Amino acid sequence: MHEAYQVHSLIKLTHQVESIAAYGDILLVGTRQGHLFMYSLEKKEPKCELTLMRYDKYFSKKPIQQLEVIPEQDLLLSLTDNVVQLHDINAISFNTLDTVQKSKGATFFALNTEKIISTTGDTHYLIRLAVAVKRKIQLYYLKNNEFHTLADDISLTDIPKSMVWCQNVICLGFRDEYALLKLENGKQTDLFPTSSAKSADPCILLISESHFALCRENQTVLVNTTGQTEQNAALKWTEPPIYLAHDAPYTLGVLTDCIEVCSLEPSMSVQTLPDMSKVRFLVKASPGILFAASLSQIWCLKAVDIAKQREVLVNAKEFQLALKLIQISDECDQEKQAKIHQIQTLFAYDLFAKKQFAESMREFLKLETDPYDVIRLYPDMLPQVQQEEFLSSNKDLTDKEVQESIVALSDYLTSMRNHVRENKISSGPGGNLNKNSKSANQLLQIIDTTLVKCYLQTKDAMVAPILRQNYCHLVETEKILKKMNKYNDLIILYQTKGQHRKALELLQTEKSLEEDSIKKTIKYLQKLGSENMGLVLEFSEWVLNKEPEKGLKIFTEDLVEVENLPRPRILDTLLKDHQNLAIPYLEHIIHNWKDQNPFFHNALIHQYREKILKDGPANSEHTRKKLLTFLEKSTLYTAENILKDFPTGSLLEERALILGRLGKHDQAIALYVRALGDVKKAENYCSQMYDTGNKNVYVSLISLVLLPDSYPLTLPGVTLSPKTAQPDLELALRLLEDNASKINPVEMLAALPDELPVSRIHKFLSVALQKVLQERRKMQLLKGLLYAEHLQCQEIKLALQRQHVVITELNVCPVCKKRFSNQAALIRYPNGDVVHYACHKENNN
Repeated sequence: MHEAYQVHSLIKLTHQVESIAAYGDILLVGTRQGHLFMYSLEKKEPKCELTLMRYDKYFSKKPIQQLEVIPEQDLLLSLTDNVVQLHDINAISFNTLDTVQKSKGATFFALNTEKIISTTGDTHYLIRLAVAVKRKIQLYYLKNNEFHTLADDISLTDIPKSMVWCQNVICLGFRDEYALLKLENGKQTDLFPTSSAKSADPCILLISESHFALCRENQTVLVNTTGQTEQNAALKWTEPPIYLAHDAPYTLGVLTDCIEVCSLEPSMSVQTLPDMSKVRFLVKASPGILFAASLSQIWCLKAVDIAKQREVLVNAKEFQLALKLIQISDECDQEKQAKIHQIQTLFAYDLFAKKQFAESMREFLKLETDPYDVIRLYPDMLPQVQQEEFLSSNKDLTDKEVQESIVALSDYLTSMRNHVRENKISSGPGGNLNKNSKSANQLLQIIDTTLVKCYLQTKDAMVAPILRQNYCHLVETEKILKKMNKYNDLIILYQTKGQHRKALELLQTEKSLEEDSIKKTIKYLQKLGSENMGLVLEFSEWVLNKEPEKGLKIFTEDLVEVENLPRPRILDTLLKDHQNLAIPYLEHIIHNWKDQNPFFHNALIHQYREKILKDGPANSEHTRKKLLTFLEKSTLYTAENILKDFPTGSLLEERALILGRLGKHDQAIALYVRALGDVKKAENYCSQMYDTGNKNVYVSLISLVLLPDSYPLTLPGVTLSPKTAQPDLELALRLLEDNASKINPVEMLAALPDELPVSRIHKFLSVALQKVLQERRKMQLLKGLLYAEHLQCQEIKLALQRQHVVITELNVCPVCKKRFSNQAALIRYPNGDVVHYACHKENNN
C-alpha cells in the first residue's frame, strides 16, 4: 500500500447536507433546508480551501435530493420536492429554465451525455435524462434548454433504488437484485442479487464507457452493457461500500468510518483514508480531485503527485499500477513512452524472477527487447565461454518450472524471429533494438541457435526445420548436437552450412546411423550437384560396394541435380571400378533421359559386345537381343567406328546391321545368306531397308540365292553355311512372287536365267505391270489436278488485273491528308483505300 490521496478538511456547515455535485474546481452543495451553496476550490500548498462563490437561500422549500451538472451546457439539474428541474448554473440565483412536470413523484434521475462530431467537424452534445418515478422510467432529451419526451415510459418489476445510464442501456439496482434495461426494446434482464443481507442498498458506478461497477457485499464486479461479467476484474473491500467513485486508475469506496482506495488492474487495496466517519457522499470533480461530505462536513481528496506515486510503486515492484499512472500523467508523449518502456522492462524482469515465465516473455515481446538480453536470463543457453559471466537464475527451479521457462523462451524467440525477418523491429527511443544492436543476420543466428537448444529439451521435431533455415551458429550448434547425440540433425546442420564432407563422413562412420546410412547417403549425394562432383564420386564408392543397385540411384535418380552431373566422368568411374553398372547407367541415360551423344551410344554397344563375348553365346541371349534391338533402332552411334571393334568370326548378325547402317547392303545380305544360312532374316533385313529408301535390296537377295558365289565373303574366321551353297531357283521365285511390288522389273529380269520360262514369272510380271499402270494413272491424275489449279490461278490473275483505281486531283491520302502527285508510289489496301507507299511503310514501322 502507498499514499495515493491526501485528505484536506475544508469546512463544517451549519446546514444538513442532502446532496453534492462537482465539476472542475467547483463544488455545489444542496441542503435539507433547500439552500444551495456554490464553492470554488483554491489549492494552496500544503492545504486546500473552499471559497463561497454563491449562495441561494431560496433555491427550494424542500430538501435538495439530487444535483447533477451538465458542464458542456453550463446547466444544473436538480431533484427537489420529487420534481426534476433545469437551472442556469451561471445565473446568480440559479434561474430555473425548465421543470419536468411529468416527473412529479421522482425519486432520482440519471444523465447520459454523448459527444457527437458532425461531418463538418462541429461538436454537439446529446443530453438524455432518465427519471425513476415509482415503478416506471421516464426518458427525455434536452433541446434548447428544455427537456422533451424521448420515448414512452418503461414499466419495471419493482421500484429502483439506484440507476446509471450507459450507451443504450440503463443499469438498475433494486432492493434485492441488479438488472439491465435495454432502451431499444424496453427489455429488462436480471443480473444477480445485490446482497445476502436484505438491508444492504444497491450500489452502482459507471466506471467506463462500456462497463458498470456493481457492489455485492464485500466485492465489486464489472459488468458490460450486454450483461456479461468480467471474470478477471473485481474489487475486494474490507466491508460493503456505501458509495463508490472512480478516479482513474483508482476506485474509491465509502465505508463506515473510512474511505478505501483500490485499483482494478491489478486488483489490490491501495490506501485507507481514516477518520472519515459518517461520509455519505463522494464525487469526482476533476482528475485527482474528489469531494467527500457527511451531513455537516466537507473534505477534499487530492491525489498525490503522480511522479512520487510512480517512484514509490516502482520501488515496491507494483509495476502494473505504475504504468496505469503514467497513462494519465500530464507528461509529454516522448517522456511517457520512455517511462513506460523503462517500467515495462522492470516489470518483465520481475515477472521472470517470480517464475511467471510466459507473462514475462509476453512483456519482453511487447517491448521488442533485444533477444540477447532475454537469453542472458538463461545462462545455460549462452555459448560455453560466456556462461561463467552470468549467474544462473534458475538453479532453484524444479524440473517442471525449467520446462515451463524453456517453453516460454521458445515462444518468445519464435515470435521475435518473425519480427526480425519481417524487418518490424523498432529502432526508435522506445525500443531496445537501436543502432547499437546486432544486425538482422546476427540476431537470427543468436535466436535460431538458442531455439535449437530449447527444442532439444522440449520439441525434438522442431529442431530440423530451424536448422534448415541456415541461421544457426555452426560451432555452437555442432557442439550441442554432438553432446545430445542428435546425428540426423547434425547432418542437416552440415548440409545447410555446406560442410558436406563432414556430413558424409558422419553417415559413413556413425554406427547409430548404420541402418539408414546408405539410403541417407544416396539422398545426400543426389542433392550435391556437379559443383561437388569430387565428393559425389568419393563417397559413392562405399555405397556402390555395399549396395550396387541402390547406389546406382546416385547417378540415375530423376532429379535436376542428378541429370546435370557430368556423365562422361561418371561413366569413366563406373568402367574403372564398377563395370557391371556401366550398362544399366548407359541404358538409363539413353532410354530414360534421351541422351543423344554418340559417345554414349557407342559405349553402350561396346559394353553389350564385351559382355556377350565374356559370358559366351549360351549365357548372353538376353544381352544379345538388347544389342540387336539397339543396333536396329538407334541412329546416333558411329557405325564405322563400331565395326572396327566387332569380331569377324562371331556376332555376324550384329555386323550385318552395322554394314546396313553404312549402306553396304550387299555385304550384309551375303552375311545373312552365305554365313548364317538364314534367308528369312535376310528377307526381314531387306524389308527394313526397303522402307528406309533402299529399293534394290531384293534384287541383291534374289541374285545371291540364284548365284551363291556371285559375292564371295572374305572375312577371316567365317564359315559358309552349306544350306545356301547351291543355287535355289524355287526359293528365288518365291521371294520374287512374295515381294513383286517392291522389285524393279527391269533390273530383276536382267538377273534371272535366260532359260527360265515366262510362265514361271507370270505373277511377278502381272504385279509389276499393274504397279506401272497405277503409277501412270497416278501421274495422269496429278497432271490433271495441276492443270486445273493452273487455270484457276489464271482466272484469279485476270480478275485482279481487271481491277483499277482512278486517281484524280480530288483524291487525298487518308494517312497524311495530302493529294497524290503524278510521281508518287501508291499502295492499295484490300478495302479499296489508296495511300502513299511512304505513309504505308511509316505506319507499319
